[in-house]
Amino acid sequence: MARILIVDDEEAIRDILKIFLGLRHTYFDARDGVEAVEVYKREKPDIVIMDIRMPRMSGIEAIKKIKEVNPEAKVIVLTAFAAGRKEEILKAGADKILEKPLRKSRIVGAVEEFLGK
Repeated sequence: MARILIVDDEEAIRDILKIFLGLRHTYFDARDGVEAVEVYKREKPDIVIMDIRMPRMSGIEAIKKIKEVNPEAKVIVLTAFAAGRKEEILKAGADKILEKPLRKSRIVGAVEEFLGK
């Protein structure tokens, strides 16, 4: 069982990710980068699944701040806007980039990879 922080400004996306990943994990939600950093500091999740385009603080800025707290943080970026930004996303500290639309097998596979399964 993993502790997973799901960061997306769309509640439906957060809910779909939880359904894809199943009941065996503990989930924390954040609607934007500011909340993501706060929740990360408080809950210290095993994995962060992060959108890039969000209000108040982008996913890129949030990744940088999370990596300042814990350089070993595992971050999966889930975005529809990766084209031309992959280098920037990876440089910010993302460990993996998955492009929307959401695909259950890719998301589950990425989480299982980080959990060593």
